[in-house]
Amino acid sequence: MTAPFIMLVDDEVSFVKTVAKRLAKRNIKTITAFSAEEGLEKLKENQDLDVIVLDVKMPGMNGIDALKEIKAVSPLVEVIMLTGHATIELAVDAMKLGAHDFLMKPFEIEELVLKMQEAAEKKQQHEERIEKAKKEEILAKYGPFYYT
Repeated sequence: MTAPFIMLVDDEVSFVKTVAKRLAKRNIKTITAFSAEEGLEKLKENQDLDVIVLDVKMPGMNGIDALKEIKAVSPLVEVIMLTGHATIELAVDAMKLGAHDFLMKPFEIEELVLKMQEAAEKKQQHEERIEKAKKEEILAKYGPFYYT
């Protein structure tokens, strides 16, 4: 699998820049946003994103509300929630809303990279299943000579 295309969304500018630099050293294509609103705008322009790493606690729109919007706009994009203030209830709520995983700050960069790779693989598997279902639907409807 190729390196995932990710977006970091967090209001802590120095944190985002540091993580983005560390991911760039691993040849992971990364874009950044410093608010949930900015992240949603950038998602519209980057429909090929694999994973969004999203902070829970931000001014304006929080990460849970952003997660709902992300899943409404791009249901296949995987989301890893970040927080320094985790509760079990928050993690459960995020997972119920479609988050792939939950990560506590501070974290090891290798742990984040592993979670991003897992999330990107999950997204790729979903896309492959959808493509296979589309092919099967065409074959069933039009026969084997239609689909090339």
